[in-house]
Amino acid sequence: MSNNRIGGTLSLSYDGNTLEARGNFTVTGPSVKRDGVAGLDSVHGYVEVPIVPTIKGDISIGNQLSIVQLEAVTNATVLISLANGISYMLSNAWVTSAFSIDGHEGKVGIEFQGMTMSELVTQ
Repeated sequence: MSNNRIGGTLSLSYDGNTLEARGNFTVTGPSVKRDGVAGLDSVHGYVEVPIVPTIKGDISIGNQLSIVQLEAVTNATVLISLANGISYMLSNAWVTSAFSIDGHEGKVGIEFQGMTMSELVTQ
């Protein structure tokens, strides 16, 4: 029997430290962006540029979460495992920006960027 799940639960960790994934997660990568080039006569092709692989979303701010420790992340391995059985590993990753903590909802947005991203498929 096959698994038809395409979304839902996920897990997130950096350097073995599990974060409490809240929602709104996106994975951008792994390596290039292509933009079409149109001339006045026809489509000529595309240009390809590297992108910075990114994992971002909201995490819960439980009793064990240290914003100071998260801000210090500069050379981590980040792993996000999606409900569909695909995981993405971001290597040489850093946390990108200052945090805006939502005290009412008990969450904070986090964004990791890295040098490379690998796709890991499990069945």
